[in-house]
Amino acid sequence: MRTVVPFSATAPNTRLAPVLTPDERRAFAHAMLGDVLDALAGAGVEPEVLTTAAVGLDRDLPVTVDDRPLDPAINDILEHADEPVAVVMADLALATPAALGRLFDPERDVVLAPGRGGGTNAFVARHPDFRVDYHGASIRDHRAIADDIGATVTIVDSYRLGTDIDEPADLTEVLLHGHGRGAEWLTDAGFAVTVDDGRATVERSK
Repeated sequence: MRTVVPFSATAPNTRLAPVLTPDERRAFAHAMLGDVLDALAGAGVEPEVLTTAAVGLDRDLPVTVDDRPLDPAINDILEHADEPVAVVMADLALATPAALGRLFDPERDVVLAPGRGGGTNAFVARHPDFRVDYHGASIRDHRAIADDIGATVTIVDSYRLGTDIDEPADLTEVLLHGHGRGAEWLTDAGFAVTVDDGRATVERSK
């Protein structure tokens, strides 16, 4: 199976701008990418990174630079694939080998891992005609695309794959449930969990 991790190297995590500077967003994005690559390695998968610009990795993996939007970049891979293709987003800082195993194991034409708010955080495509459309409520669109081509579909209900880190409130999830590079980066940057009116949130001390 060809496993692809798309990564925005130019302007990642723009919705974290209220709490992180541009340089901090890039550093945090690299930390989360490391978490995803670590989880994939733990699942016995050697992925490739599909990045919008050159990126340095701390491991020897294939890297493809493609500055096109996500849809044409991924659909080009799907169109020319001669094997199943998995796509796992780079901001899944809570991903674990076990959670990824739930994505890879089902023998269905299309396996979808929804994100909160209607997105698609990961998928496996074994049907040659499956294509992506990440605009809007993409999980709904991807189910419809799979139905239109007559593909069998499984939805993976996973907290760890469903939690993409792209809003300030999401940082709480990383600090509460993450155990990797993303959580370590946030702690080193001065973020800590606090409780306000019985609800966990994050504050920054530096």
